[in-house]
Amino acid sequence: MAKKSASGSGTIRKKTLIKNGKKYEYWEARFTAGRDPGTGKQIQRSITGKTQKEVAQKLKAATTEVDEGTYSDPSKMTVGQWLDIWTSEYLVKQKYGTVRVYTAAVKNHIKPALGSVKLTSLKPHDIQQFYNTLLKNGHTVTEKDEKGNVTEKKVPLSDKTVRNIHGVFTKSLSQAVKNGYIKTNPADAAELPKKPKREIVPLTDEQVKQYLAHAPEDKYGDLLTVILFTGLRENEALGLTWDCVDFKAGELHITKQLLKRRISEGGFTMSTLKNDKTRTICPAPFVMDILKRVRDNQIRARLRAGALWEGWQTEAERAKALVFTTDLGVHLSPQTVYIHHKKVAAAAGAPDARLHDLRHTFAVLSLQNGDDIKTVQGNLGHATAAFTLDTYGHVSEKMKKESSNRMQKYLDELAND
Repeated sequence: MAKKSASGSGTIRKKTLIKNGKKYEYWEARFTAGRDPGTGKQIQRSITGKTQKEVAQKLKAATTEVDEGTYSDPSKMTVGQWLDIWTSEYLVKQKYGTVRVYTAAVKNHIKPALGSVKLTSLKPHDIQQFYNTLLKNGHTVTEKDEKGNVTEKKVPLSDKTVRNIHGVFTKSLSQAVKNGYIKTNPADAAELPKKPKREIVPLTDEQVKQYLAHAPEDKYGDLLTVILFTGLRENEALGLTWDCVDFKAGELHITKQLLKRRISEGGFTMSTLKNDKTRTICPAPFVMDILKRVRDNQIRARLRAGALWEGWQTEAERAKALVFTTDLGVHLSPQTVYIHHKKVAAAAGAPDARLHDLRHTFAVLSLQNGDDIKTVQGNLGHATAAFTLDTYGHVSEKMKKESSNRMQKYLDELAND
């Protein structure tokens, strides 16, 4: 039951609530938040608190926002409800891989920890505690002993994974700010682990030589060699089509990539590039010769397969078909490509080399042979030259020292003449 308002408090009243036989007292303030655009009637809102002073401060802040036109009604939705809306309504234009990563972070980590929290009540400290927990024991691992007993234990998430989860959470909350559901992004204040920087380990000159020597003389060896001397990402090489190979001009037009999806979601499919930035590269004539051999071998494979051939059927279809295929004309399996790479890398004395290290090797070789950062950026398809420089800056520093040594040698030779 409402009591008489306190002296000088205007619309602030002390109220009493009887619940389960107990008496609770609190303070309430009512104010006009605007008018309903449909009916023209006033929109009344209330603010509650434990003390008159607390309610008075909230009321002052709210009425100031109403006067300035910045007031928005507090959202009653939870973090989980908003994340469901965000993933279903605001990721529709994102790439398949991005959607998978974002939804996995939401489903596996963010919602289980903070999904029930009211969106407007989410505080920076809540998010900081969430990240700290992930760094301490954020992943459940199932183990089975020799007797078949299954146990679960918590293990830490990596710094990189936590940073990625933060990126997803921040994007979702930024959209909530744009929508007016919250005023500021509480994730902005989080202290994150330092961004990990993986050391680039390209193949040495001797390893490159041995890699070429041990690469099989087949479609897999050809694919790996092309990646090594073009810097293509694996998916870009697997998605290369003949209409993107210009033998006359000696150019490759990189416009798409082959991505793997779940069978239920369509399986393998062509997709846009990682940063939607198409590019044209001019590989060494050696590479173009390999592609000519691949073309001839593919035509012969078509004749051998006969009715079993699953690839192109006409010359018009062949012109836009995949460059690298199996003996039956279908795309190569990334897993099989990886297996072939590991065998070749081990034989070349680089058993730990990843397939992606072939791309790094191309970049380093390009820089060491005189290509500038801007050229390397364009060939690799990086979004900015700054990213390329940050990734391969150590190579540039090494080249500077080598240049200094060459200059000193030159000066020493002049002095001895």
